[in-house]
Amino acid sequence: MDEQLKQLGERLRGLRDALNVPAGEIAETIGIDIEKYERIEKGELDITISNLMKIAHKYGLSAEELMFAETPHMKSYFIVRKGQGVSVERSKAYNYRSLVSGFRDHKADVFLVAVEPKPSARVIYKSSHAGQEFNYVLAGKMMFYLGSKSILLDEGDSIYFDASVPHGMLAMDAPAKILIFSVE
Repeated sequence: MDEQLKQLGERLRGLRDALNVPAGEIAETIGIDIEKYERIEKGELDITISNLMKIAHKYGLSAEELMFAETPHMKSYFIVRKGQGVSVERSKAYNYRSLVSGFRDHKADVFLVAVEPKPSARVIYKSSHAGQEFNYVLAGKMMFYLGSKSILLDEGDSIYFDASVPHGMLAMDAPAKILIFSVE
């Protein structure tokens, strides 16, 4: 069992226990059945960033508190030096590095995301969440999927969109780096 998944499951279970919330309520919040959610809490299944954001928003937390088990403390400013920032590998294809994790009550989630190409990918996982999102391609090239559209984005391209529309991405040929701003 992946240690990160196990720790994340423990944090989700701890949140439920602290707030006295039944598992079914959180499962309903993210639109999955209770059995699947219970497997997430046991560390047997992964959960998407968008679903973590839904849970965090509903219960007044930051996504970073659930993802990284760190409570933001800074209220005037927060600096992330090059190559730093709290990082989590959410899947083999994506590595998220939070750029705002230490700032208390931040209004946007900002991530530097490294995306590895998956040449044999037949199914692209799409997620959705409340709010809007801005993606800026810092390096590489990626296919961006928004609803039924496929949009090729090269280095320097950006896209701003309604994040409630299912979306996903796939690096083309080589790894890509994307700066993502998500605002509810």
